[in-house]
Formats: sequence, structure tokens, C-alpha cells
Amino acid sequence: MRIIVAAIGRLKKGPETELAERYRKRTVQTGRQLGVSAVEIIEIRESRAGDAGKRMIEESIALANVIPKDAVVVLLDARGQNIDSPGLASHIARWRSNDRNAVFIIGGSDGLAASVSENADLRLSFGAATWPHQLVRVMLLEQLYRATTILAGHPYHHA
Repeated sequence: MRIIVAAIGRLKKGPETELAERYRKRTVQTGRQLGVSAVEIIEIRESRAGDAGKRMIEESIALANVIPKDAVVVLLDARGQNIDSPGLASHIARWRSNDRNAVFIIGGSDGLAASVSENADLRLSFGAATWPHQLVRVMLLEQLYRATTILAGHPYHHA
């Protein structure tokens, strides 16, 4: 199983980038024994279009182009499901057992075109609050790491 985090925008060098990379590496290490072959981050440059609608379309096209065929698409969305860590681990276990890759999409500030958002297999929320995209990426990578530790029986996750 391959896990891809596709995000609009780049993380600048600094503590968020270091923390995101730490959780990505930990997920790879823990996930290897579970059949997770890779955890990739794909950063997509923010559109420079002056119109919000055009920016949304350009960014959505770029995101759609990095989604592998037959991958499970998980959209990070404040209106999505608020799933606990064991629940996310269960989703990942099911996708892995069905030989599916998973793509987690963090859209831009203007949102996503319906062609991307309507095709999501799961909408995942980290609560009703608005979070900076940089923190969403770190929180997602931490949750992916936590999910792999749950599946591996590692004591990192304590309910």
C-alpha cells in the first residue's frame, strides 16, 4: 500500500516541516511491517490566478492529476467525518487488505472543484475549527503514524 498526501502549497523550512517529516518517516518505518511501501508528500504550487474560481479549478486539476487510478481518495474537509484514531486505522487496514493505495488531499484556501470533491471516498475532519494548512498536514501525518502504530500493536497510541 502506498499513502500519498497531496497538498496545495509548500511548507517552508522550519519547525512544521521538520515535524511533518519526522511523522512521515515514522509512518514509513512502522508501516513497512504492515505492507505500507511508501508515504509520499506531493506539494502542488498554489495557483497565481487573480480570480478565486480560476485558482480553485487550476489547483483541482493539478490535484486530480496526481491521484493514482483506483486509489482511495480522502479529502480533508471541515465538514467531513470526525473519525477517531482507531477508526482511521480501521479504514487504512481495510484499504490495505483490498490492495488499494490512499491519497489524502489537502486543498487550497479557495476549496476544490466538484470534480475532485464529489469523487472523494471519505471526507475527514479534524474538527469544526479552521486550521492552517501547514498544521493540517502535520496533524494528518501524526494520525497516519498513530494509525500504523495501532495496527502494529505499538504502545504509542493510548486510548
